[in-house]
Amino acid sequence: MNDPYLQYLRPLIFNRLKLDPEWLHGYAIGILQWLGQPTSARSGIQAWAKQQFGYADPRLEQQVWGVSFPNPLGLAAGFDKDGQAALAWPLLGFGYAELGTVTRHAQPGNPPPRLFRLVDDEAALNRMGFNNQGSAALAARLGLYWEHHRPTVPIGINLGKSKITPLEEAAEDYRTSFQALKPYGDYFVVNVSSPNTPGLRTLQAADQLAPILAALQAENDAHRPLLVKIAPDLDWPDIDAVIEVALAHNLAGIIATNTTLSRQGLKTQILPKTGRPITEEAGGISGAPLRQRSTEVIHYLYQRTGGQLPIVGVGGIFTAEDAWDKITAGATLLQTYTGWIYEGPWMVQRVMAGLVAKLEEHRLDRLSDAVGLRHRS
Repeated sequence: MNDPYLQYLRPLIFNRLKLDPEWLHGYAIGILQWLGQPTSARSGIQAWAKQQFGYADPRLEQQVWGVSFPNPLGLAAGFDKDGQAALAWPLLGFGYAELGTVTRHAQPGNPPPRLFRLVDDEAALNRMGFNNQGSAALAARLGLYWEHHRPTVPIGINLGKSKITPLEEAAEDYRTSFQALKPYGDYFVVNVSSPNTPGLRTLQAADQLAPILAALQAENDAHRPLLVKIAPDLDWPDIDAVIEVALAHNLAGIIATNTTLSRQGLKTQILPKTGRPITEEAGGISGAPLRQRSTEVIHYLYQRTGGQLPIVGVGGIFTAEDAWDKITAGATLLQTYTGWIYEGPWMVQRVMAGLVAKLEEHRLDRLSDAVGLRHRS
């Protein structure tokens, strides 16, 4: 298919105009917020968007945690932190969307510049620092949205720790956000793996993570699925410890993985705008450089859990081949963010069509039959 984004818009935005990534992100959120509003005046363009970007096939449906996902590819956390475009994501073909990361207290995040494209690497570097309006504001917005029009796909909510909250008070910080938001999410994610909040990754340690999960489960009277999102930079014994804690606290799954601190193999040596070596710049790398490592972690998680703990695979998904690799390694669901920025709004449709072709090639009836396929060959 002729993709006007790849042919015209991406070269214009990335190469000629060289628009600031964070400004462009905010502009896109504004358009999507407008698009998603359920008014009759926008019904025509909403129908057009569904037709242009969507791809429906019952073979792609996934049933996880008693929740029905029309297809396995969701929007990863970080794009729509404050849920402004929550109603628009089904129009763009996504099988679900994850809002956040949201924190108990509103916070501005780190000083700019804090979001960079590494075009030669098909990657991004971000050190946003959980900039968001806070969990109470998100709850108020979703309450208004859901009152009139709940999205037609599942919505997850990603929870982080407020920067001003001491690490020893993290459990209460997460619990308060969860308490405010639990009526609105179909599942929730405990984010202890962002590299951009001081000390946050130390909460991945079993003795630090356990009290957070215990506090959330004590609050979880509606039995919402709870997941934990882990870093790609953990060693295998540390991942084993996360698995043990996840099973002990009846978590619904693990998201693998967040951004990486590794700078190995990057073509980009000098960071745009700052002029400093990339090795001296703080922040996490997402996109293509993360692809292999995130798939390795998915494979390891599936192997260690015997496929009994659902895995959400994220990191470097640009094509159907990337998606297939993660599914056959053990991912039940998938997420994209940086890949969608590079590949554009027709990406979901292309990936879904490619997955259907993979199912036919392997003579499989449903996508669920492909989960962990590599372990059975």
